[in-house]
Amino acid sequence: MISFLRHAFVDSWLGRVIAGLLFLAFVGWGVGDVLSNMGSERADVVAHVGPNTITTDAFMGAVQSEMPQVARQMGLADASQIPVATRREAARQVLQRLVMQSEVALSADRHGLIVPDDVLRDEVFGLRDFKGPDGRFDRKLFDTRLRQIGMTEGRLLDLVRTDIASRALMEPIRNSARAPETMVRRAFDFDAQTRTLDLVRIAIGDQSAPTPDPAQQRRFYDNHPWLFQTPEYRHARIVVLSPETIARSMEVPEEELHRLYDAQQAKYHLPETRTVQIVTAPDEASARTVAAQWQAGATWAQVQAAAKGSASVQMDGVRAASIPSPALSKLVFAAPVDSLQGPTQTDTGWVVFKVTQVLPPHDTDFAAARQELHDQIAQARAGEQVGVRVQQLQDAIAGGGLDRIPDTLGASATGGTLDAQGRTQSGDAAPIPASGEARLAILARIFSQAKGANPTLVQGPDQTWYAVSVDSVTPGQIQAFSAISDQAAAAWQDEARRHAANVQATDLYLAAKTKGGVALSAPAAQVVHSPPLVRGRQTTGVPDSLAQLAFRIGAIGQSVMVEEPDGFYVATLTAITRPDPSTQPMQVGRIRTGLSQSIAEDIEMSYAMALQNDVKPKTNMSAVQSVLSSVTGPDGAEGTVR
Repeated sequence: MISFLRHAFVDSWLGRVIAGLLFLAFVGWGVGDVLSNMGSERADVVAHVGPNTITTDAFMGAVQSEMPQVARQMGLADASQIPVATRREAARQVLQRLVMQSEVALSADRHGLIVPDDVLRDEVFGLRDFKGPDGRFDRKLFDTRLRQIGMTEGRLLDLVRTDIASRALMEPIRNSARAPETMVRRAFDFDAQTRTLDLVRIAIGDQSAPTPDPAQQRRFYDNHPWLFQTPEYRHARIVVLSPETIARSMEVPEEELHRLYDAQQAKYHLPETRTVQIVTAPDEASARTVAAQWQAGATWAQVQAAAKGSASVQMDGVRAASIPSPALSKLVFAAPVDSLQGPTQTDTGWVVFKVTQVLPPHDTDFAAARQELHDQIAQARAGEQVGVRVQQLQDAIAGGGLDRIPDTLGASATGGTLDAQGRTQSGDAAPIPASGEARLAILARIFSQAKGANPTLVQGPDQTWYAVSVDSVTPGQIQAFSAISDQAAAAWQDEARRHAANVQATDLYLAAKTKGGVALSAPAAQVVHSPPLVRGRQTTGVPDSLAQLAFRIGAIGQSVMVEEPDGFYVATLTAITRPDPSTQPMQVGRIRTGLSQSIAEDIEMSYAMALQNDVKPKTNMSAVQSVLSSVTGPDGAEGTVR
């Protein structure tokens, strides 16, 4: 469902400008400072919304902010790889969002919504990007941020006032929405339902395989050439600019480190924490049944499986104050380790629990915390510096390639030979100064960029900017059979083991279908009884593919077979449990809140569409097409979005 407020306000000036994305106003397609001209009348207007206008600069800046997110959602390395049609559609949606923002603000003004000065002041003082390390509003930081985006204090206050009035108009619409209880119950039945399996794993590694003769080895080699090809290697030079690379070179005054340390006392002076397993039963009889089974030596997984109609939870490293029930908290923090407690009646029901771990209070002194404190402050400030330094890095690359990058930028440079998985020729991870999605994006760029092509600064995930230069390419080659005959023999045997496991699993699956389950078709020692499976949660010993398939099985007693890298699994559905909503009020409340929020979002969108019919915004198609051409290239040709 569409979230109007999320797009209309979180992605508005408040989210785009204030919440860590200031740098986007200074980089991109050469449009200059997007925000410095806000509020001034320009000839390049893409839309009129009543008396208000949306300029091409504002539209361009919003599209520029959107494209990297679209690329990440599509799994692409950078925005330049987004297909033309997708870019144009994303740009149109951005324009629609800007129009909706303006329509809501205009409606708030027409309804006479007035924002008092004290409310305006509290809103500005509450914005985290204007707060210093002590968590309080910092006037100097406020002035610095405004200078960075070329905005006057008066203009910012006008924007904040408009945003508050718009929210005052929309929030009552959102807060009035409530999901029907019938819908909540059906959603709970779907979400809380658990399923149990009997399963048998046929491991590939447990199968035996004969030794192939030379003819079999050669035939396997000829039929599977991709298994015996060396990877392509490329020698590349890389420059990365990110909050992490900038933070490494930042200096933080000692007094600021001490202020942050004092502000985070709860983090560096930890109270006692405990890990506890708790079952909450609806009545004493059910609780005593759980306690008896647990006392008899049942594992936690077995206790959970047997506690039908009860709520079970494991709380790891919990503090006393974090347990919702004060009475239960007192019991948990008074109990000895590994001693079964209960049944005891509390305000949450009849509880049976066991404390499995106790961590004593722990204090971290300033000296031990210093580096972490430095990293917190440096990384927060480094994010603000990325935008300022991107243009400088771009200029440096344009002037001298990747060999003349000033040390003062905080960029990190490296070079070497690696394969598409980021491994060096020795098999080690290449020292690329990025991690996660940013590292993957850089690797993708290296192996898609032509040898000798000029380096171009590209925006990646997580405020990471990078440029690469590919100096040489060593194509992958099929190794000679004489050099890898032993490897071919091992690969032949691996394939033979997989085939043997497949045949064994298929025979078991067919027998389970005939006899009514794997428990009646396989030796008892091979059958594993799974704990209750919950939608969307991983369960030890049960592959995700099998857990997902379990919720598509139509009836108890039905068997399925799945293939995994380590072997084959044959499973039979043995139980479907539908808990009583009264035993899980927290989950019911979470579902009710989520559904109500979704309904509110739909109502908000309907209201926004009604506003559009009333205001009837006018679009300047020539200006829109001009921006779209910048996004996709003239006449729909491929363009570059950076």
